[in-house]
Amino acid sequence: MKITTTFLMLLVLFLPNTLAVMEQPAAKLIGHTDRVTSVAFSPDGSLLASGSYDRTVLLWEIKTGSQKGRLTGHKGGIAAVTFSPNGRLIVSASLEGTVRLWDTETGVHLRTLTGHTGHVLSVAFSPDGKTFASGGWDGTVRLWEVETWTHQRTLTGYTGWGLSIAFSPDGSLLASGNIDGSVRLWDTEFSGDKWTAMAHRGMVHSVAFSPDGKMLASGGRGEMVWLKDSKTGESMGRLVGHTDNVHSVAFSPDGKTLASGSRDRTVLLWDVATGEPKRTFAGHTDVVDTVAFSPDGKVLASGGWDRTVRLWKVGD
Repeated sequence: MKITTTFLMLLVLFLPNTLAVMEQPAAKLIGHTDRVTSVAFSPDGSLLASGSYDRTVLLWEIKTGSQKGRLTGHKGGIAAVTFSPNGRLIVSASLEGTVRLWDTETGVHLRTLTGHTGHVLSVAFSPDGKTFASGGWDGTVRLWEVETWTHQRTLTGYTGWGLSIAFSPDGSLLASGNIDGSVRLWDTEFSGDKWTAMAHRGMVHSVAFSPDGKMLASGGRGEMVWLKDSKTGESMGRLVGHTDNVHSVAFSPDGKTLASGSRDRTVLLWDVATGEPKRTFAGHTDVVDTVAFSPDGKVLASGGWDRTVRLWKVGD
């Protein structure tokens, strides 16, 4: 009886804290019929695009959580989706080896980019919207001139295929996370390789620059998120808290918080200054493959292998 009483006292003591960190989503968006691999907010924060292995891109209205549109045409699963900086275009990358451009307002397919010889796994616009990058299974990153959508140059040299790419805030650098466990930084103007650093025991699933461009975060095989100095590639620390591989990382707009989605089915929010976890979001019933902050930093979107997109309140 004494043991039971003690247990109940401990439960009462710790239960409030547990409830405070294991938070449930503000909304669950259902519509995909296969794993959700990528989510992206429109620049004005009114829309969310989600890409899935079901070969569709779904558009969601953030205020209502309702589905606004459905983009179809890819012949392979969609690995990445993003908006152009002006919000007029949605770009999706497919396992069929192509990139498609869509009109955000009408959903009309505008153009298909070809050139990769394998799955296209990642896409990114430069901050000024003049350059577009695509990374693929063929071991290359291709840079495109947006005004004419002509191929400018191809970045090569890393081992295996690139799973994630990201431009620095000033557009001068491009980071790639690769299957060999390395993170590579490129000079976009001269196509030079500035540095390469081994970051994970296996594939690097996601890379992201901090808003000030000084830090690069990467998530991949293993339970840790690595932080590196974007100028030198030297380690700035690691974030430990997940219990399985990290599939996605994203900085908040103010740079104070980092979100990470993991194979352990959780999303963690980290205090960048201290490296400590602040909040845990639970709700997905399978791998969390993608996370993204809204432009105002008040909402975090996550997508997973459970075929759902979930929205979490992270600000006032």
